Amino acid sequence: MPNTLSTVAYTVAAALFILSLSGLGNPETARRGNFFGIAGMLIALVATAAGQQFSGYGMLALALIPAALIGWVLASRVQMTEMPQLVALLHSFVGAAAVLVGFATLLKPNHTMIGAEAAIHTIEIYIGVCIGSVTFTGSVIAFAKLHGIIGGKPLILPARHLANIIVLLVTLWIGSQFVHAVETEQIARSLWLLGAATAITALLGIHMVMAIGGADMPVVVSMLNSYSGWAAAAAGFMLSNDLLIITGALVGSSGAILSYIMCKGMNRSFLSVILGGFGAAEGTAVEVEGEHREIQVDQTVSLIRNAKRIVIVPGYGMAVAQAQHTLSELTKDLQSNGVMVQFAIHPIAGRLPGHMNVLLAEANVSYDIVLEMDEINHEFPETDLVLVIGANDIVNPSAIDDPASTIAGMPVLEVWKAKDVIVMKRSMASGYAGIANPLFFKPNTQMLFGDAKKNVDAILTAYRSG
Repeated sequence: MPNTLSTVAYTVAAALFILSLSGLGNPETARRGNFFGIAGMLIALVATAAGQQFSGYGMLALALIPAALIGWVLASRVQMTEMPQLVALLHSFVGAAAVLVGFATLLKPNHTMIGAEAAIHTIEIYIGVCIGSVTFTGSVIAFAKLHGIIGGKPLILPARHLANIIVLLVTLWIGSQFVHAVETEQIARSLWLLGAATAITALLGIHMVMAIGGADMPVVVSMLNSYSGWAAAAAGFMLSNDLLIITGALVGSSGAILSYIMCKGMNRSFLSVILGGFGAAEGTAVEVEGEHREIQVDQTVSLIRNAKRIVIVPGYGMAVAQAQHTLSELTKDLQSNGVMVQFAIHPIAGRLPGHMNVLLAEANVSYDIVLEMDEINHEFPETDLVLVIGANDIVNPSAIDDPASTIAGMPVLEVWKAKDVIVMKRSMASGYAGIANPLFFKPNTQMLFGDAKKNVDAILTAYRSG
């Protein structure tokens, strides 16, 4: 393919990626956004493979076909509840790719570059490998935490911030030595230095994510999304691929913006997210005292019949039980009887931004009644009944009342201000943040234990039969 056609193809692909990001910003246009992204990637792959400088089609097919099949199987089998850890795992692949591209570029130097151009290219290699290494190990740890392989409690090491600064300074020093080694054509030494930098930044990625508490993991996934974008952009510079640079910059900048928005919404410091080590408050959290009250399905239906305004708060438990479809039917029945029903969505419900919105859209719940936390929090005092379905940390009053709590300062849905609250859970176990929830012991709160879908099914059947 001539260079002019490649340029046109790359321009079209870049435009499609921008349209994809724009479409993904709204549930109503998300499907179209996905289509644009797929089309852009197909054009990019074909344009790259058909380029004048490419000839390894057998090797490309050997790598591309199995990878496409694996991706297809993973995407078709993964549950929505496992999407956060899948996203984290995919980020790790981008980081690993940047590291491998960096070493490959070093082993096959471009002798046409001289002077400042060669020095800048060497720095690009080093930065790309370091960012990729941090992204790879950080994403693996995030995956392990989200999947329950590693506990959500933050690992707080003595003088952790000092250790991070020392690692950063050592990385910068190794970088200066690496540039000098490449300039003087000391190939063995440059490989050793790049390997050392990879190992050190890999440890930095592990330490940064391990130091972040479970309740803040959605922000970490967003942050790693940004890192993976910058790693891809760095790989684009190493390969002199304009489209990869553009795509990486789009992902990196959008991920950084999303991280900032989430940090602002959760009352967290953006700088703390970048540096790692937040999510652990000082002091001892207040112990929760009291006894919870249990409720049965028939009593729940009675409260529902007497309510004129109901707010439903979906959480991770609803996603696990796949109760959204029955919940949608119950909502329509209630609305047909003149009951005002709304859904209250927390920004990190389900451990991934937009998780609950996707599930509710899948169940054909109207967008008009799905409200964000800031839109509905002030309306809870006028609400007759709140149904909390599988949510825990996002409705925990400790975030407001207990400065020593690990989620202190995080905005939550203030459901306890409603007249009555019913919490559907399997047990009294703590949420992902690993702390007790005083909401369960409030005088206006009752617990409906069991599988969320079975309980919602039973509620719908009883409501229709009455």
